Amino acid sequence: MTEQPLDTFRSSTLGWLRGTLAGLGTGLLLVLGIVLTVAGVGVAQTGITWLPLLLTLAALVILAVVWVKNLAATYEITEERLIIRTGILFKAVDEIELYRIKDVRLNFTLLNQWAGIGTLSISSSDETTRSGDLVIPHVASAQARREHLRRLVDTARQKRQVREIDMAHEHI
Repeated sequence: MTEQPLDTFRSSTLGWLRGTLAGLGTGLLLVLGIVLTVAGVGVAQTGITWLPLLLTLAALVILAVVWVKNLAATYEITEERLIIRTGILFKAVDEIELYRIKDVRLNFTLLNQWAGIGTLSISSSDETTRSGDLVIPHVASAQARREHLRRLVDTARQKRQVREIDMAHEHI
């Protein structure tokens, strides 16, 4: 019997475009390239016909790279697990048992807040996060997702009757 997902999400390309300086810069580059192409600016003054097209192409390439990167990872939350599905051609599935999650941190900038996105950082005692936190950038409704995940972690711990204990001196 497979668990039904309570939430499925991925990093938001639209959120990245609206809520980061890199995204806003890419959007500006795209608009500038299109406007210059349509207006024919640069051709009359300099004879350079390819510059506006190059700006547009550069913005579209950046946008495509971010979109494919965001498409390559999906996150699914069930009552007992956080499931991470990565890859497009070569896929991998990893899981973090919710009761093993130590902390769910939310980071966001002023721009992120306006765009309604944030970055979730998850640390756990699971092998998935041994080398560092699982970082999920540009998550739509990040604050609500963090709170939902935190409640599910607490419920999973109560169900299994476990507690998270931090060892201050692990070398002892």
